[in-house]
Amino acid sequence: MTRVTEKISFQDQLITRFEERLPFLFGDPEARKAAALLFSEKGFPTRRTEDYKYIAPDILFKKEYGFRADPVRILTEADVKKLSMGLNAYVLVILNGAFIPELSSISEIPPGIIVHNLADAVHSDETAKAHYGRYAQPAADPFIALNTALNEGGIFIHILKDAPNDRPLHILHITDNATETFLQPRNLVVLDDNAEAVLIESFETIGPVKSFNNALTEIALAPNAILDHYRVQWEGQAGHLLSTVQANVSAGALYNTFTFTLGGVWVRNNLNVVLSGKKAETHLFGLYLLSGNQVCDNHTVVDHTVPDCMSNELYKGVMNGKSTGIFNGKIFVRPDAQKTNAFQTNRNILLSDDATINTKPQLEIYADDVKCSHGTSTGRIDEEALFYLRTRGIAETHARKLLIRAFAEEVVDQVEIDLLKEYIETRIDDILQ
Repeated sequence: MTRVTEKISFQDQLITRFEERLPFLFGDPEARKAAALLFSEKGFPTRRTEDYKYIAPDILFKKEYGFRADPVRILTEADVKKLSMGLNAYVLVILNGAFIPELSSISEIPPGIIVHNLADAVHSDETAKAHYGRYAQPAADPFIALNTALNEGGIFIHILKDAPNDRPLHILHITDNATETFLQPRNLVVLDDNAEAVLIESFETIGPVKSFNNALTEIALAPNAILDHYRVQWEGQAGHLLSTVQANVSAGALYNTFTFTLGGVWVRNNLNVVLSGKKAETHLFGLYLLSGNQVCDNHTVVDHTVPDCMSNELYKGVMNGKSTGIFNGKIFVRPDAQKTNAFQTNRNILLSDDATINTKPQLEIYADDVKCSHGTSTGRIDEEALFYLRTRGIAETHARKLLIRAFAEEVVDQVEIDLLKEYIETRIDDILQ
């Protein structure tokens, strides 16, 4: 008689992994247990899950992933310098989901900027204790629940009021795993009253082995703080990335965010911004250039909870080959949020008959004294403009590249760091070859 062994699903393996690792994980064990329970009940999102219906993440987890992986190579300072885009920044390296201080610019960071391993900070730093897990709620999304249950740390950044803002902080996420791995890095960024900072997060998969990176960053801006937050994603042909940012913007604070998706097999960006104090302001810019069978889903939520706040959002996409782009932008204006100004625009160009875009801008307004608008457009390259360039002696291939670059520049021009802007433009040119 042959005994049939039932295959354990990857979802069940994650729960088993959680139970095994719980005694060694930092933070409140009861909060982790609650998050694990939420994930076990919900599971991975499917096409029946409204917020994920165009990409069905559960399909990606039909096969198993490991939970830890050694890097393929031993990274050096020269490797980090090469991957850090040539920027004059304080580089903080996360390798295969873990913070690596010895490859980071810890010794260069000036007084007023506090950087620690998140796991250590949650035990010893009062600011980290006060903010960790306060903004990203496990009930809101299964991937937040999974990260809350399983993450083993990341980076804690605390910007004090008088901290210098002469160089950006650059969190460099590097994936170089030797086996297929599911990563759960988590970061916490806190700015005090009137503090200012520039934060860059870049994601790059340099190994050939498939990975899934479930990265979560919580951001808390105290009154009148200012943060420019850039995310640059160049994940290669093996990288799968789900990047969640949960930001809380207090009275008079300003949060500017820029998301550039320039590579990766499958990328989902969850960007959630809560305007929690009067005269809080946020500007969201995004650009995604897709080709082949790439998938990119930008899911944004801006929640106006109080009066006299402003949000502005502009996302642009270019799809070629059999790629799929998704934009789902939501703006909530709560009943008390009078005098709100909220604007949202999504524009797309399809370069192929096989490319797809699903776009869904949304407004939910529960106040009556507001100025709000949203809109979307999808089309092809302007044939009249193309004809004009060709009559000026420009070859058709080059003319198309010029028009695509011009389309993208409205977002790229928002970048205020010259070297970062040059890097993004170079990557765009590489894609358009």
